[in-house]
Amino acid sequence: MNEVLHHIRKAFLDRLTDNLSVGGIDVSVYNVIPRNASYPLVRMYSVANNEVDLNRSAFNLEAQVRLEVITRFDGNSGGELQANQIVDSILNQIRTRSASYIDLSAQGFNVYGITNEGVNYLQDDFDDHTYYRAIININVKAEKI
Repeated sequence: MNEVLHHIRKAFLDRLTDNLSVGGIDVSVYNVIPRNASYPLVRMYSVANNEVDLNRSAFNLEAQVRLEVITRFDGNSGGELQANQIVDSILNQIRTRSASYIDLSAQGFNVYGITNEGVNYLQDDFDDHTYYRAIININVKAEKI
C-alpha cells in the first residue's frame, strides 16, 4: 500500500490556490499557519489513510483530509457568514462529480470518489479576537494503479 494523502493535499492546494476569495479578499491555504498569516485562511491537513481491500487485483484506499476555515474579527463583529462563504467555495471546487475529480494518475492512483463527510462550525472567543472556524472533513477513495 502506498501513502496517497500528500498527493491529495497537493492536488487540493493546486485547485484552491488563486481560486479562493471572499468579499474581494484572497484566502490563503496552509498546512502550517505562519505567524504573519492574514485572515481569513484555510489550514489543510491529513487525518487518516486506510486500506480497504475490496478488490483482489488492486489496493483500494480511503484517505481523509481536513480543511479548517478560520476567520478572525475584533470582539463580536461577525465572521460566521464569511466562513460559510469560504466553505461554499471550497466545496464547489473540491467536492465535484466524477468528471472533475482530482487527477492522480501520474502519481499512480485513480480517484473514484470524493465525499463531504460533514462540516462542523465553531466559535472561539478570546480576549483579542473572536475566531469562527468551519472544519470540513473530506473522504477520498482511490485505487493504486
